[in-house]
Amino acid sequence: MRLAIDAMGGDNAPQAIVEGAMEAVAKIPELQITLIGNEQLIKQHLSDPSRIEILHTDEVITGEDEPVRAVRRKKNASMVLMTKEVKEGRADACISAGNTGALMSAGLFGVGRIPGISRPALSPTLPTADGKGFLLLDVGANVDAKAEHLLQYAIMGSIYTEKVRGIHNPTVGLLNVGTEDGKGNDLVKKAFALMQDAPIQFIGNVEARDLLTGAADIVVTDGFSGNVALKTIEGTALMMFSLLKETFMSSMKTKLAAAMVKGDLGALKSKLDYSEYGGAGLFGLAAPVIKAHGSSNGRAIYNAIKQACHMVEHQVTETIKETMESLDTGEE
Repeated sequence: MRLAIDAMGGDNAPQAIVEGAMEAVAKIPELQITLIGNEQLIKQHLSDPSRIEILHTDEVITGEDEPVRAVRRKKNASMVLMTKEVKEGRADACISAGNTGALMSAGLFGVGRIPGISRPALSPTLPTADGKGFLLLDVGANVDAKAEHLLQYAIMGSIYTEKVRGIHNPTVGLLNVGTEDGKGNDLVKKAFALMQDAPIQFIGNVEARDLLTGAADIVVTDGFSGNVALKTIEGTALMMFSLLKETFMSSMKTKLAAAMVKGDLGALKSKLDYSEYGGAGLFGLAAPVIKAHGSSNGRAIYNAIKQACHMVEHQVTETIKETMESLDTGEE
């Protein structure tokens, strides 16, 4: 198995990317990685080149670039060459921590969609109180969606959760303003009706306040609402730890208390860190494409690599394709 990785994407590139790649090849037998980016900068951090190749390029898509224009104009950008490796069969999957919009465009143009999937979905796994986690999709690939798109998200999310996360017959919830049947806007009502008849374990509507309690293994929504929910969860977690730090540093007594519970706080922070679950899969493309968090460290990149490997090993893309061929879930 070979993965192509954009070595120049993300806040901590290329160091974090290289560190994650080296950890991955050390722990995952038979894995080979192609790092794409500035060879000189990559080699500064590559202490063990075993099963790691470098495809050199000086061109990079930045966070300030307009996504579609950058993908079309920067033909030799590390992210564009990464998807080209997949399209031309030299890699089985790809990963980038770079510009999210550009990755979606590069994925669509370079890798292509699965037949029958109208819109891809960006899908992170987020933490829950019980440590199980849940898949949220879409979180921003498409801010406007139709009911048929939400149904496709539910089907793709169910396949991924069962095959990669190992949850048998995973439950699917529809994000709504209430749990009662008949709640919500026209989009959600139509999606609710479609999901009731779909080959998924649909449990009905779920509210945002119940997301982190594990109300469902998969929660489906449009990209606008999903992105708002994701950013709210991120912001709340950051604020909580900021307040905890402020409280523990407020006096000598609390500083002593902080020293006593330092290990427990670290474990709590790790439990709430969704990068431990990997990156956000761009579901619906013809091969696995993973968006790692922009601030990923080496550990987060390693987890994203593990996620991509599991998707390849368990043939998630192929299963989605076969499932869509047997269903009529919407237009191209």
